[in-house]
Amino acid sequence: MNSPLSKAPWLLARCTQAVIPVAAVADVFRSVAVRAHRLHPTDASLNRSGFASMVFVYLTTAAIALFLVWFSRCRRNAQVLSPGAVTGSGAWAVLAWLIPVVNLWVPRGLVLEVRRASSVGTTETGRDEVLVNVWWAAWAGHTVLTAASQFGGGTSLPLLVVAEVLELAAAVLVVFVIQRITALQSRVLAAGAPVEPLTPAA
Repeated sequence: MNSPLSKAPWLLARCTQAVIPVAAVADVFRSVAVRAHRLHPTDASLNRSGFASMVFVYLTTAAIALFLVWFSRCRRNAQVLSPGAVTGSGAWAVLAWLIPVVNLWVPRGLVLEVRRASSVGTTETGRDEVLVNVWWAAWAGHTVLTAASQFGGGTSLPLLVVAEVLELAAAVLVVFVIQRITALQSRVLAAGAPVEPLTPAA
């Protein structure tokens, strides 16, 4: 427990929790502006969609960077708390979020591993797994529907509405996921709980 990494990354957590919902809202405005431009292209609609897209890219880049740094810190803490419970390398734990198709499934398991390794000495883990799974279902659903909407030129209103609702839901749920994992690590580290090896989560 004397590792310099054994500290819950609350500042990173708070910054990530603040930026992700803002980026999700920005994506809603971007999607609406882009759809409006595709349906009725004008110079004004082009400017609006271009500006909305630019804001979205900046915010999303910041959200991704903050989340990955937060997750990396929590993962290293999890290795300290429960040696052997976290599988794979640190590089893979980051790349898995960025590789298409792979990022629809693998990161969910990585988050569950970190959550499980961070809950040393606690028994109430079922609710946490449900939270992670519901968040991931919303995020994966948004990703798949957004890709599907491009086959219709990105103008399908039903697909747009469902995809954006799922994105907003995922943005809210990930705030709770971040809060829960960070709080678990903070509680265990503050209590000085003994390190105990765990088997990797299925």
